[in-house]
Amino acid sequence: MTAPSKVSRPPAIGIGRGRTHKSRRFPVSDGAPVEVVEDGASIAGRVFALAAALTIKPTLNIGSRAPKLPWPWGVVDLACRVLRPAPGTVRATISLPNCTAQLVRAAGVLPADGKRSVILYLHGGAFLTCGVNSHGRLVTALSKFADSPALVVNYRMIPKHSIGQAIDDCYDAYQWLRLTGYEPEQIVLAGDSAGGYLSLALAERIHADGELPAAVVTMSPLFEIDNDGRAQHPNMRSDAMFPPKAFDALVELVEHAAARRGEEVYEPLDHIEPGLPRTLIHVSGSEVLLNDARKASHMLAAAGIPVEIRIWPGQMHVFQLASPAVKEAERSLRQIGEYIREATW
Repeated sequence: MTAPSKVSRPPAIGIGRGRTHKSRRFPVSDGAPVEVVEDGASIAGRVFALAAALTIKPTLNIGSRAPKLPWPWGVVDLACRVLRPAPGTVRATISLPNCTAQLVRAAGVLPADGKRSVILYLHGGAFLTCGVNSHGRLVTALSKFADSPALVVNYRMIPKHSIGQAIDDCYDAYQWLRLTGYEPEQIVLAGDSAGGYLSLALAERIHADGELPAAVVTMSPLFEIDNDGRAQHPNMRSDAMFPPKAFDALVELVEHAAARRGEEVYEPLDHIEPGLPRTLIHVSGSEVLLNDARKASHMLAAAGIPVEIRIWPGQMHVFQLASPAVKEAERSLRQIGEYIREATW
């Protein structure tokens, strides 16, 4: 369970101009996650889950049988360029040392000037597909509900690059925000699917620097590469989007990319320790990544980190992408936005 309390912030360490810190609310943990089960899926939610089962799942089933073939994964984000942004959305491309990022803010949200909260968003796509275009609408909605600009990182992806390089790119984006003037307690790390892994891994790297971001927020998160526990989960064969073979194929690609660079595959769940940011997890009750969400929530809570997990029965993986057509997706994003506002108060 969690409850707010008043404490004083220690001085920020690292990049950034000096600032007078105001008193803020911080939650405390009693060693157990808060778990909330939401209402069942609406008709629209079931339709989207069925559509995923009839289209995405068969495609992934084919691709996962020969994962090392040169599949055109980049086509996904390229095709999504035809999706028009929501009216009033402002986007700007930012150059980072090894990739680009995009600043996104919904209509009415003030610019990213280092004076208020900001979201560092790490998109999903199994570390090998998607990007700012596929996730543009989702990030804009999150910006609106959180009343914050969002920096979406176009990190380097497998199989050409390793996950370690992707984490480096996310860290570069965090440092860019610090140089822009943001203090750690103004920055929320957020991501979906593989972006959940990157968010937790980045939080651990920032923690090693002696800094504490405001929060970590994840949707349908993949929190570990190892597939042993996940393979035994009862949702493995009922997941609307992922065939069982898909996770084995992902492990193969990740390990191959790491081996080419002489890297060890990083497992964020092996590096959980006290002092990490408060964490919110939204996950479908029908997807296999419920395993990752619950495992991580209990491990984080056991380390004294305040954790809240919200489970949405009957939804597809990252159902928030279906907002506003699916009312539960919009409600989830609204809840996440409220959490971000409270965490950066």
